[in-house]
Amino acid sequence: LSFSDEFLNLGAQWGAILLLLMLGLEYSAEELFDSVKQRKSLGLVDLVLNFLPGFLFGFILGWGILGALALGGITYVSSSGIASQFIKDLRLESNESTKRAVSVLVIEDLFLAPYLPILSALLASLGVITGLISVSIALIITGIALLIGAKGFHIPHAPLIMGDTATVLLTVFGSALLASGVATYFGFSGAVAAFLVGLLLTGDVAIVARVRLAPLRDLFSAIFFLFFGLSTNPSDIPGVLLPAIILSVVGVGTKFLTAWWAVRDLQGEQTTLKAAALLIPRGEFSMVIAGLSASTFFAVELQALTLAYVIITTLTSSFLIRFSIKSN
Repeated sequence: LSFSDEFLNLGAQWGAILLLLMLGLEYSAEELFDSVKQRKSLGLVDLVLNFLPGFLFGFILGWGILGALALGGITYVSSSGIASQFIKDLRLESNESTKRAVSVLVIEDLFLAPYLPILSALLASLGVITGLISVSIALIITGIALLIGAKGFHIPHAPLIMGDTATVLLTVFGSALLASGVATYFGFSGAVAAFLVGLLLTGDVAIVARVRLAPLRDLFSAIFFLFFGLSTNPSDIPGVLLPAIILSVVGVGTKFLTAWWAVRDLQGEQTTLKAAALLIPRGEFSMVIAGLSASTFFAVELQALTLAYVIITTLTSSFLIRFSIKSN
């Protein structure tokens, strides 16, 4: 169709916006801070073990500090979407190991709040002074949003004002699009702006919005993945396949160590295996980070590497979690 390119491009942007909006709606800033307080050592172990390999590999590949920061985030953040799908499909909600793994995912999600704005500002290829101003603004905006959320501020669901659930859907989604548009105009990440909007919405509004926006998220996130795949030339993958395999082997091992640290006081090898299988897959947010790097000189290689890395870690996780279920 003649409009396919434009539709896929716009749909991919909506997909990234909805992914991060829904992530913000999942938690309140207060819950995120509580998770960090309860498991400080776990968050630190996870960060060191999984961010550092990608960060060092970025320098080895010659991508400089920006490439190192981007690749560190890609190797660090597990896929909350894939993990939640595994949990739902295999009915793992009641397992203690699942709860521990989810706490790791929550801490990683919190890490994205300051990381994505800073990375997007650094990747904008601005001058030193302008870059410092942009990063400072990103930190201030993110800090204010987290502080407001942590103080318990929330927008109540007022039926007289918002009307039915369809009105809530349009209001929340419209607010995210507006914030994303304004943020993009000023050189800030639109998807991150949507995340901050979601973080500020808690209580009944968040519950209603999550239910109503879930089908839209599923549709446009699929378009986002499709667009990412279409923008990656398969002929670019063989050139980065060896680094992708090495990073995947290291990434699987470091997530195993993270899972062991999280469940070390529980009994059974299968417990560690189940927790690790939920943490191993990288997915939507790794691709979002790679997408933010589209204007850099290493963008083509990074996107191909990320796609291969996501496929390998996701397939590995799928086999492991099914093996752990059959072994019980």
